[in-house]
Amino acid sequence: MGMVQGRTAVVTGGAQGIGFEIARVLAENGARVVLGDLDQEGVEAAAGRLEAAGHTALGLRCDVTQEADVEALLGRAGADGSVDIMVNNAGITRDATLRTMSTADFRAVTDVHLLGAWLGTKYASLIMREQRSGVIVNISSISGKVGNIGQTNYSAAKAGIVGLTKAAAKELAHLGIRVNAVQPGLIRTAMTEKMRADIFEQRVAEIPMGRAGEPVEVANVVLFLASDLSSYLTGTVLEVTGGRHI
Repeated sequence: MGMVQGRTAVVTGGAQGIGFEIARVLAENGARVVLGDLDQEGVEAAAGRLEAAGHTALGLRCDVTQEADVEALLGRAGADGSVDIMVNNAGITRDATLRTMSTADFRAVTDVHLLGAWLGTKYASLIMREQRSGVIVNISSISGKVGNIGQTNYSAAKAGIVGLTKAAAKELAHLGIRVNAVQPGLIRTAMTEKMRADIFEQRVAEIPMGRAGEPVEVANVVLFLASDLSSYLTGTVLEVTGGRHI
């Protein structure tokens, strides 16, 4: 029996990277997973890999900035029963200095991260309140705590997710719904592996544990928050950073 056996979990941005790893870990622990992603081919292939490993998975196209898409994703996930776990993970980057960043790129990033997380939280909670139970996990970033040069859009959005998480946790606690956030630090993904080697090593040098994290280490924290092991946690923000920026 897995830690989330028999539960239905929705993960946005689930086609690759940390999102896929979260879906995989939840599936390995007994959840039926529904993956949403803007990349339809990618998300269907990701769900196919999980099914090939013996799990129950469904991949659906979802633009998290579009309310109708998010509502449809949650509706499809709950069509055969409950929606027990919602992981708002979808994200993009459009890095530039404050002087050169366009308004369009600021809005694009805040819309995907912050509006997307708000829509996911809203529509998941509408289902969960009828069940009187459910868990929502929002993926923030350590950048939302300390800020990064060239990421005023990303850092603002990730900080906003913390405020969203805390406010939603207060609103929904009496309905049996828990809402928490995770702030990953430097995690070894396809995106971070494209960084210049000297910059990557400079960032690793700032980490007390002396290494970058792996996607599964973020996914395991999400699993903890989604499971009954964290039954008295809501409104919390867990940093998965190897001690960086403590």
